[in-house]
Amino acid sequence: MITKATLQDIPSLLTLINSAYRGETSKKGWTTEAHLLEGKRTTEDELTAMILDPKNSFLKFTENDKIIGSVLLVEKEHQLYVGMLTVSPELQNAGIGKKMLAEAEIHAKTLGLSTLSMTVVSVRSELIAWYKRHGYVETGEREPFPSSDIHINISDKPLEFIFLEKKI
Repeated sequence: MITKATLQDIPSLLTLINSAYRGETSKKGWTTEAHLLEGKRTTEDELTAMILDPKNSFLKFTENDKIIGSVLLVEKEHQLYVGMLTVSPELQNAGIGKKMLAEAEIHAKTLGLSTLSMTVVSVRSELIAWYKRHGYVETGEREPFPSSDIHINISDKPLEFIFLEKKI
C-alpha cells in the first residue's frame, strides 16, 4: 500500500533509505551508491524538513506494516521532482520501484503537472538505463555533485548529477 509518510515514519525511513543507498546492505540490491559514496544518504533532520514542507509529498510503500519503499515528490512550478526513490535492497527487482514511479505520475496529474523530473548521479548507468526504460529522457543539463559531511565521494571519477525528465 502506498500512503503519505508522517513524522512517526522517520526512524523506519531513515533506516530504509540509508541501507538502500550506502554501505554493505545496499549491495544486496541491483543498484547501489556504496562504491561511489560513503556516509549517510540522509539524516533525521533532513527527513523531518522534507515531510514538513507543504510543497513536498513523501510517500511510503508499506507491506505487512513495514516500510519497504519510499519516494520524495516535490512540487516545483510546472513540474514534479522525483527524488530519493528507495526500495529495500532485498526486495529490489520486484516491481516496487515501478509502482512508486506510477504513483508519482498520478500525483503529478492530480496537481495538474505534465512533467516529472529527477537527478541521478552520472556514473550510475544501470539506474539511468532503468529510468529510461520507464520513459525518462536526459535533458542535457548537468550539475556538480555536492560535497558535504554526509556525502563522501570515494569514487575515482568526478561525480555529477544528470537531469532526466518525463512528459505525461
